[in-house]
Amino acid sequence: MTARIVAEVQTPGAGETSDTASAPAVAPPRGSHRHLAWSTAIFSLATGVSRVLGLVREVVAKNYFGVQGPVNAFQIAFLVPNTVRALVADAALSSAFVPVFSDLLEKGERKRAWRVASSLFWLTLLGLGALTALFIVIAPWVMRPLYPDHHALLIGLSRVLFPIVALLGVSGIVVGILNSYDEFSIPALTPVAWNLAIIAGLAIGVPHANTTDAKLYVYAVAILVGTVLQVLLPLPWLRGKDGRLQLVLDWRDPYVRQVFKLMLPVMLGLGLININALIDGVIAAHLLDANLAPAAIDAAFRIYMLPQGMFSVAVATVLFPSLARLVSRGDVSGFRATVSLGVRQIAFLLVPASVVTAVLAEPITRLVYQRGAFKPGQTPVVAAALAAFAAGLTFNGTMLMLNRAFFSLQSNWLPTGVALANLFLNAVLDVAFSPVGIWGIPLATSVVNIAGTAALFVLLRRKIGRVDFSEISRTFVRVLSASALAGAAAFAVWAALDSAAGRSLAGQLASVLPALGAAVAVYFGACLAFQVREMQTLLSLRGRFRRA
Repeated sequence: MTARIVAEVQTPGAGETSDTASAPAVAPPRGSHRHLAWSTAIFSLATGVSRVLGLVREVVAKNYFGVQGPVNAFQIAFLVPNTVRALVADAALSSAFVPVFSDLLEKGERKRAWRVASSLFWLTLLGLGALTALFIVIAPWVMRPLYPDHHALLIGLSRVLFPIVALLGVSGIVVGILNSYDEFSIPALTPVAWNLAIIAGLAIGVPHANTTDAKLYVYAVAILVGTVLQVLLPLPWLRGKDGRLQLVLDWRDPYVRQVFKLMLPVMLGLGLININALIDGVIAAHLLDANLAPAAIDAAFRIYMLPQGMFSVAVATVLFPSLARLVSRGDVSGFRATVSLGVRQIAFLLVPASVVTAVLAEPITRLVYQRGAFKPGQTPVVAAALAAFAAGLTFNGTMLMLNRAFFSLQSNWLPTGVALANLFLNAVLDVAFSPVGIWGIPLATSVVNIAGTAALFVLLRRKIGRVDFSEISRTFVRVLSASALAGAAAFAVWAALDSAAGRSLAGQLASVLPALGAAVAVYFGACLAFQVREMQTLLSLRGRFRRA
């Protein structure tokens, strides 16, 4: 399986000795570039709904709590289980599980595949349930060193939130099964229920709580309830998929062991990204302002994640099972072309988002957050952090795509090594950039994303002979040029309308929305003029949407 494709790609053939060689005329899996664009568009739409609701959730939360005071203890309390979740559950487990499950399906061993899935489901629930119980006992010793204030609140909130680790662990198996059957929309929509539960919990519970601490406990319980709903909702869609989950605990099955073997480097590779977020929060709390920095950085991060979740996560998720199938078939050319296509689609979607977000960081932050407990003086702090995050947006998305490529090859230790190096670099840069202010922490994250992308490209080229870098570079230069024009148009329109429209909610909508509309129109027009190939793929969807 993996050995076959690795053996083929170690020695490039004629005409494949460098990145300047022409790309093979290979269509992506499942038929065509249009199929990829259609699947990605549907997934992006589903993800977009959940991300927009996620932003609404953050707007409601910031209205109640702002970014100053005890809410910063909440951010650290949430970062700990969220980091553990990333290490041992959810995406990490799903990324190790999908190649093994897809390979069994490709071989026609469907009964065996479902037995493996069932064993992993129950082993995960038991293992992470035990970890949760252990954490609840040792929470005081784990949490106190991470944050200098509000220790009782910090420990209590972390105990309420930690069960999400076990819940999202079993969710990783369910989502992995659905993705292996090319079912992406339902898993993408389940966070809608999560966000709605939290919004309802905040709107109903917070007004009835008498203290800030009680209100934060309402927030934590709402997150836990939303996570339960997120786990339960996809289960009905497992019906009719060749099998069903059973009560099986066959930990001796070699395929079960293979998933856990693959999971260790995947766990580190994906989890270390979230450990970086925890390090950011801890360093910000200790070196900057404990009662402002962690929550301000998180507020900027939530806006930053909207285009990230809608676009790069969509592309990488849609392509991941296809890449795993290509590896199983030993189709080197198809694998290489699909990786290149994914990276170019991410650049096409995220470069303009990065530029426009940076240019309009302050008006976007003001429009989204500035009300209730979120005061005008907090807006410039969050906006500066948002602009710094935006500089690395495209590279973060590219790293996600390249990580999936390595996971498909089951060469999981290579991206893990890069993640370990990034972890060290991130900590060093956090400390080095902290004197510039709170925005220095997200700037460090952006620099790390750029360095990590470069390292992954070099390693992937060594692994598969070449990565079609010349075509990727041409696309990047063209979309960057188009994005610069879009950013200039966005700022010009906003500046012209801002003083006339005013800073009321209606006035901000009247200045920011036309600016975003102008950016979209200029970007697409420039892409047509520059003959960006990915634009043609997007245009091909119009007829399909009409038929749908």
